[in-house]
Parts: sequence; structure tokens; C-alpha cells
Amino acid sequence: MIRLSTLTLALVLAGCASAPQGPVTINLVSLNDFHGNLEPSRYTLKHADGKEEVMRAGGAEAVAAALQAWRKEDKDLLLVSTGDIVGASPALSSLWADEPTIEVMNMLNLHASAVGNHEFDGGRKELLRQQNGGCDSPHPTRACKFTPNFGGAKFTYLGANVIDAATGKPVIPGFKIEEVKGIKVGLVGVVLKDTPNMVVASGIAGLQFGDEAEAINAALPAMRAAGAQVIVALVHQGGRTVESPLQPGCSQLKGDIVDVVKKIDPSIKLVLTGHSHQGYLCDVDGRTVTQADTAGHLLTRVSMQVEPKTGAVSNLKVNNVVMKPGEYPADPKMVAFVAQVKERSKEALGRPIARVAGTPLLREPNKSGQSVLGSLVADAALDSTRHMGAQLAFMNSGGVRRDLEAGPDGMVSFGQTQVVLPFGNTTVLMNLTGAQIRRLLERQWPNGVDEVRSVLQVSEGFSYAWDAKRPEGSRIVPGSLKLNGKPMEDGATYRIATNNFLAEGSDGYPEFGQGTDRNATGMLDLDGFIAYLKKIEGQGAAMAQGGSNPAPRIVKVN
Repeated sequence: MIRLSTLTLALVLAGCASAPQGPVTINLVSLNDFHGNLEPSRYTLKHADGKEEVMRAGGAEAVAAALQAWRKEDKDLLLVSTGDIVGASPALSSLWADEPTIEVMNMLNLHASAVGNHEFDGGRKELLRQQNGGCDSPHPTRACKFTPNFGGAKFTYLGANVIDAATGKPVIPGFKIEEVKGIKVGLVGVVLKDTPNMVVASGIAGLQFGDEAEAINAALPAMRAAGAQVIVALVHQGGRTVESPLQPGCSQLKGDIVDVVKKIDPSIKLVLTGHSHQGYLCDVDGRTVTQADTAGHLLTRVSMQVEPKTGAVSNLKVNNVVMKPGEYPADPKMVAFVAQVKERSKEALGRPIARVAGTPLLREPNKSGQSVLGSLVADAALDSTRHMGAQLAFMNSGGVRRDLEAGPDGMVSFGQTQVVLPFGNTTVLMNLTGAQIRRLLERQWPNGVDEVRSVLQVSEGFSYAWDAKRPEGSRIVPGSLKLNGKPMEDGATYRIATNNFLAEGSDGYPEFGQGTDRNATGMLDLDGFIAYLKKIEGQGAAMAQGGSNPAPRIVKVN
């Protein structure tokens, strides 16, 4: 008869415990595009019946409370992100070079995040500082001011398609393996290949951004060799759908992410996405594709069963959960940390700027592509440079990040203006011909005429009409391009103002990069905006909503 010693029996049992014999339930939570939003912000939730509900949602405390509750259900819950944790952040975070947000993610026990395009706002150098810590930053007046020794992220940024052109090697890891309940979960992360059009070119000099799906597929052999039994893709690219963000199995997803998913190896069943600031739970080509809006408004909960021997995924379930403040018992440590950040920031954020009529002023464009707040920002850019010869100004819609809100008395604070223009961009003057202006305007609908979120915002006195039924490249109605009521001429030269991001030809507008007689003023667009709000204070609601002339600047026909 064979006798097992107590030690031998213990080792056998331990071995059995570490090797699951049946399907294992893995729980993940995904967030995306947090953008340093430590506090709740305005969120419009679209329900399945089409009705919209406006609320305050998101922020560090609501997210922490939910995760605390869910980890009581499963202590092995895995938190991941699909990018843009920082960048375009409210002043509560950006005042301190986004270090409080990195610390929040550490406190949430974030494991890994795809790198987003906004992680490159401060260039490669700042991205690596956020990952590794230290104080050598392109933002020396902000870095290491919240704490003297910034330790960096405890989570791992992933960028399988971010390559150093000189070495041909990835700048940051492409994937990470996490062991959960005895199952090795592979996380592979990529950023959209169009990142060079999204950030200031000088910050990413020497970097190449490859095709998202190709990079994911190329990483699979190494991930499997490292023992990955199931693989999840974290993709900082997204799409849009008319369906509710709470509706599982959506089938109407459109946008760049659809083509990316279709090219990803079919063994990957779960694709967590970001970038487009949308909530969705979709099926694409046999894969589950999700996103959780922005600013922590939603968290995506994922549950799936994994067969240990084959890595087969079954019973994959996803749902988006609205992060309403107070919905779950508070996490005391997060409450105390956010309170500390707010106390340290109180004086700067609360500084009054001006009373603004008609607030909130919204960044959302109308059907023609013009927004009230975008018009006001463009007017401010023109006003700050008119004495230098500027005749008109352009603002990219994506650079206007939040609605302009105010206190009960209509007083707007510094913090409320900073969240509108959080990038720290500067104003650049240049000459463009009428023909160049017309050509750049023709580029405004890269995703079709139904998408007006990319339409440039323009200053008062400049106007044009566009026809949705005309073919691509000739949508501007002939003769409609006018400056101060006079038709603009192709051969004439005009002095324009814009921000340094557009001035480099970014965001799909190369004509700005071809402008002549350039003057990099060094003036912050935020400073010009604040000065303009002070200037128009008391001049009436019309001025506060984008100029004294009520006529539309951008007109859509057909």
C-alpha cells in the first residue's frame, strides 16, 4: 500500500488548487478616457427608449466606491483601461501635471492601460515620466509640486504599435500577462494609428504608430509563448452608435474601430475600446466590443468563463454601469485623497473671472457644425491677436473639451474656464490664401456629412455654406465664403490665428502647416479666452454666446 507523507499530500493538494480543473469565471472592469476628471461632471445618459437623462456622474470617488463594492464580490477582479487616463484634464489634475490622477489609478489598483493619444500631449518624455516617476518634465512649474517625489504609475502602459523609428523597437511594452484565479490573462494594448494627427508633432518626433490590428496580431505568438491562455485587446480607438450605452448586443456600431476589430485574430473574443467618448456594448464580427463613455461616467463590467486547457471563452457577459455619486458606500481613502487635492487647489481654481450670461454655454455643435462655445473661443482668439493683424480665427472642435459652466450668480471661475481649454496650447498667426482656406474647409467631414463634430469653429465675421449633397471635396457652396460680408478670393492672402496644434498641420488639416509669415506668439489660448470673457462682461448675452451678430457663421444646405 502506498503511503503519502503529510508534506507530499500537501504538495499534491496545492498543485491541484493552482491548476483549475473546470471553467474559471474571470471578472474584469474597464474604464477609458478618464482625462483627469477627479470630480463628477455633466453626463447625458441615453436610455433604450431614446429618452435622455442629464445627471452628474463619474469622478474618482464614485469609481472607487463601485470597485470597492465589486471587489467584495470577487477579490480577483481585474481593472484595466483603454487610454487617455490623463491629458485635456480639469485644473484639479492639470495644475499638478496630472500626478494626482496617476495616484488615483494606483489607489484603484489599475493593472494595465493601453496608451492613448493624450498620453503623448507632453511628448514621449512626459509619458515615460508618468510611467516611471521623477521630476524631469516639460512642465517644470507643475511637476513634483503636489508631492516632492513623484513615484509614477504602478500600472503598465501598453503600446504594441508605438515604435522608436531609430531602433525599430517598442517604446513601451506591447502586452502584459496577469494571472487571475490560476488563468493567465494576456492584455495587449494599442493606440490609434492616426495619433500623429492628434498631438503636437514635436512631442512625438522619432516615433512611428503602426496599424492597430497588425500590431495586436503580431504580439500573439509572444503572448502565447509567455503562457497567455486568454487574450483581451485594449484598443484606444472607437466608434459611435445610436443605441443606448446600456444596451447589450448593439448592432449599429460605426467608425474606425469596426475595421480594426474585423482584422484582429478571431481567437480574441473581447475588444475593450476608447477614444470616441461613447458608451456601447456591441457585437462586431463575432466579437464583443465595448466602451465606457468618458470621465468615469460609466464603467464596463465583464464576466467570462475560461476553459483552462484550451483557453476557450464562454458565457461572456458585459454591461455598462453608470457611476452615480453615492450609489455605493464610499471608499474613505479616496474621499480623503480627493479632498486633499481640492484643498491644495482651492485658491487657484476658485479665482473669479467674469459673469457670463446664458451659462452653461455648450460645446455640442448644431446640425451645421457650429457650437455656441466654439464660436466664443474662436472670437477670443481673434480678439487677442487682432492688434497683430489677424482677420479671422479657427478653433478645432476637439480642443474645446467641456461646456462653460458658472456659479448661481453667473460668475465663472478660473477652474471653469480651464476645463474648456485644458491643453495649454498657444496662439499662432500665419498667412493663408483664400484657396488654402477653402481646401482646409473641404476636409471637415472625414467620416461623412452626418458627422459634424470635426467641423472647425470660426470667428465672427467669417461665414460660409456647405451642401451635404455635393460630392466630397466640393461641398463648400461656391461664392458663400465671406469675410465681413465680402466674398473671399482664392488668390488673396488672409491673416489667420489658430492654436499651435492646428498650426503644425495636425487633426487632418495640412494647409495650416503650409501657412507663411508665421508668428508663434507664445500666448496661451486660455489666457486669451479669460481676457475676452472679462472684456465682454456686461455687454449682453449675445456677446457671451459667440458675438454680436446673430447670423449663423456656418450654414448647412440640403
